[in-house]
Amino acid sequence: AMFCAILNALRARFDTLPSLPKLHSAIQSLCNEITELDSAYEGTTILNFLLGCGPHIQFAYSWPGSREGSSVWNGLHYLVREPPFHSAHLSDIDYSINFATRTTEDDRIAIIATAPLTDDEDWVEIKRGELLMFDDGLPHLAPEECYEAELKDHGLESDVMAVTPTLEIDVRRYKLRKDFYQGAAI
Repeated sequence: AMFCAILNALRARFDTLPSLPKLHSAIQSLCNEITELDSAYEGTTILNFLLGCGPHIQFAYSWPGSREGSSVWNGLHYLVREPPFHSAHLSDIDYSINFATRTTEDDRIAIIATAPLTDDEDWVEIKRGELLMFDDGLPHLAPEECYEAELKDHGLESDVMAVTPTLEIDVRRYKLRKDFYQGAAI
């Protein structure tokens, strides 16, 4: 129900497609609003989600926790696999796979899971209250970090909603360095 409430709030907030920095900021704000009530529920709120936005973009949010009487920690972890690829050993069974034989030098991917899937790679636990945007396998934490994806034409697209013409306004709002977006037709 909480995830549907987030989606409904985003739809109510935007009548045109927002830029990725603006969307990141809006999702973070909604999540903060939800988790501010956590203390009223004795710290038992658990809110983890993945939100895919087209072929390139995925958001991951984590407000982990553990239910009373449970030893399960409900958080999110991620791993970025990129060249040079190597073998990885699964943590729950004795099985290894050599990714060097199944990938190319152009590949990069982020794997997001509730627990590390391998025991010989450096998984990163998403911090409590953290919203990450993944683009081309790389995590971006702050709204201003999302502009690079926009400049690669990885922004939002829709056949139903109009695209907002305010990327330039957002660039000014987040006070990005001019050399960052220079030559990007903005």
